[in-house]
Amino acid sequence: MHALFEAASIRKMKLANRFVRSATYEGMAAADGASTFTLTEKMAELAEGGVGLIITSHAFVSPEGRARPRQLGIHVDAMIPGLRNMTEAVHGKGGRIVIQLAHAGAEADSGITGLEALGPSAMEKPDAAISREMGAADLSRIVNAFGDAALRAKSAGFDGVQIHAAHGYLLGQFLSLHFNKRTDAYGGSLENRARLLLEVVNNIRARMGGDLAVLVKINAEDFLEDGFRQDEMVRVSQMLEAGGVDAIEISGGTRYSGDKIPSRIGIPKTQEEEVYYREAAAAFKRAVNVPLILVGGIRSLRDAEGLVGAGAADYIALSRPLIREPHLVRRWQSADPSESTCLSCNRCYQPIRRGDGISCEADNR
Repeated sequence: MHALFEAASIRKMKLANRFVRSATYEGMAAADGASTFTLTEKMAELAEGGVGLIITSHAFVSPEGRARPRQLGIHVDAMIPGLRNMTEAVHGKGGRIVIQLAHAGAEADSGITGLEALGPSAMEKPDAAISREMGAADLSRIVNAFGDAALRAKSAGFDGVQIHAAHGYLLGQFLSLHFNKRTDAYGGSLENRARLLLEVVNNIRARMGGDLAVLVKINAEDFLEDGFRQDEMVRVSQMLEAGGVDAIEISGGTRYSGDKIPSRIGIPKTQEEEVYYREAAAAFKRAVNVPLILVGGIRSLRDAEGLVGAGAADYIALSRPLIREPHLVRRWQSADPSESTCLSCNRCYQPIRRGDGISCEADNR
C-alpha cells in the first residue's frame, strides 16, 4: 500500500490517509456568510471521495475582513448551526474537517462589507480604496476575533482550525515588507512582523485547549521584489513550531505576483515544475519538525507518493484537481492511478463570477 493511503494523525485528529483538500473559495455560502446545503454537500462529497482531511474555504472572522461575495463566515454565533451541519455531514462520511480562519486585511472588499479596509500600513490598491493602518485597538480586536472564531469552530464540531497567513491576506501582509511599512513592534524585523500571527496562534491555543488541531497556512514566498522570502518562511515556521502549531501548509504568491499567483495557469511541462514549492519544502524539512502539508501543482499519484516517500512532505494538499474530480483520491486508491485530468486553466472560477459557485468548466482532454 502507498504510504499516502496509510492512516495518520495530527494532534488527536486521526486521518484515513495523507491527502488534504486545500482551502478553496467556493462562492457557495449565503449572502451573510452562513453555510448552505449546497456547500455542505460539496464538503460531504469530498469526504466520500476519499480525502483524508478537508480544509474549508477562507472563513472571515470579522465583518471588515471579508474578501469575496458569498464567502463563508464565522464572525458571529449565528454561523454555528450551518457550520455544524457541515461537520456532521463530513463526519457521517468518515472524513475529518478543519475550518480556515481568515481576515483579508487590505485585500478586503469594502464594496461588499461597507466598511473601511484595514492593513498593517496604509495601502492604495489599483482597484479599491486606500486601506487604513491598524492601530493598537484594531490589533487587539483582530487577535480576539480569531480566538472567538476558533471557539465557534469548536462549538460547530470542527476537528481543528487553520490560520490563513498566506496569499497576501492580513496575517501574510504583516509578514511581508511589501505590505508592512510599520516602525513599531509589529514592523521592521521579522520577529516584529511575525508578532501578530504568533499572538493569534497563542490566543487560539489558549482558548481551545489541547484537544483540537491548530494549523497554519503560510507562503513559501510572495514572489514580489520586496516580499516575504523563503528563508523568512523557514524562520517563521520555527517560531510557529515553538508556539505549538500542529502542522504547517506552505503555498505561495499573491494576486500581485504575476504568473506566480497561487493558482498558476497552465499544465506543468516537467516533474520539477509540477511541484511549485519543492525547493521551499526541502528548506522547511531541514529546519522544522512540524508536519508539512505541501500544496501547489501536484497532479499525479507518482509525484505525491514520491514526495511523501522521500520525506519531502508529510501530507499532500490538492485544490483544483479536486474541483475537477472530487473522487480523485478514491480513484487513485483503486485500480486507476492515472494523473489528474485538471488542466490548471482556472475556468473553475468562472461560475463563481456568475454567482453559481465553483465547478469545473474545462474542456475534456
